[in-house]
Amino acid sequence: MAKTIALFNNKGGVSKTTTTFHLGWKLAEKGYKTLIIDTDPQCNLTGLCLNTDKGNKLESFYIGNHNNIKEALSPVFSGALSPLEPASCYGFEQNSNLYLLPGHIDFSEYDATYNIAENLTGSLFMLKNIPGALRNLLQMTSEKCQFEYILIDMSPNISATNANILMESDYFILPCAPDYFCYMAIDSLTKVFPRWDKAYSKLKETDVFMSADYKMSKGKPQFIGTIQQRYRPRNGSPSKAFSEWIDDINLLVKNKLVPVLKNCNMIIPYMSNYYDEEYNLINIADFNSLIAQSQANNTPVFMLTQEQVQKNGNVWLNMKKNIDDFNETFNCLADRIVDVTK
Repeated sequence: MAKTIALFNNKGGVSKTTTTFHLGWKLAEKGYKTLIIDTDPQCNLTGLCLNTDKGNKLESFYIGNHNNIKEALSPVFSGALSPLEPASCYGFEQNSNLYLLPGHIDFSEYDATYNIAENLTGSLFMLKNIPGALRNLLQMTSEKCQFEYILIDMSPNISATNANILMESDYFILPCAPDYFCYMAIDSLTKVFPRWDKAYSKLKETDVFMSADYKMSKGKPQFIGTIQQRYRPRNGSPSKAFSEWIDDINLLVKNKLVPVLKNCNMIIPYMSNYYDEEYNLINIADFNSLIAQSQANNTPVFMLTQEQVQKNGNVWLNMKKNIDDFNETFNCLADRIVDVTK
């Protein structure tokens, strides 16, 4: 059974999409068959993978033989009598172990249905399969394709859809940016997660959901840790302005978020050899201009070549050093993810 890991933060701009893409690629590169899923209606992960532009629109891709997240769940959400089927996913030519389940701009339409299902009364049996639909879809797909890891790129908001995605995952990671707004977002999650835990614990004990064809997970998602990123380095470490926010967020996680998650039984045991700081998996510096090259070539930063970036001399040598550093960083992150999810 594939291990499902959700990447979530209710603040945007913390590199959830970039991390999902690069971590997924590195896990696949290491031999783990991996599926990355775009559940954000903005479809940034899908665009990054497929290089969509005015001449290569998502609509033309959907006409082909691949599913998207909205279409794959439509048998349940549309009220059709047809059962869920394994999703048909997009494969990467450069990485045979990596697959994508694309997003859809209209996936947000399902949020109202999720919200109604969370507040289900005994008379609405037609909605009993909603909460367990996504998890069962992913189980079917992983069994068919033999996936070992599933990474979910989530949208940055507190919604019924996101509650379902995270609470039905096996693990979750909080990508962070070193600023005040991310600090406040993490602080707000100390109230959000207990609320989601209480809601889903109650749903799982409700007769109508216990009789569903697509049942919910019996367990709870386990917090793996944060990833501190989007900072400018100086001499290999975050500069002072960024390091202070990183320290503040790490302390907030340690002193406030971790106790809350422990109380909800939503956190893995801490193992110091797998972290830079307590429950901080790793620090990842800003990609700067390399991310534009990555997006233009539909390839991870750590696989960019001199031909692709079209730079020479010292400019290329500096870029190559950064590329190698990112390769080492994501190697370390992937190894830690594998270790803590064993």
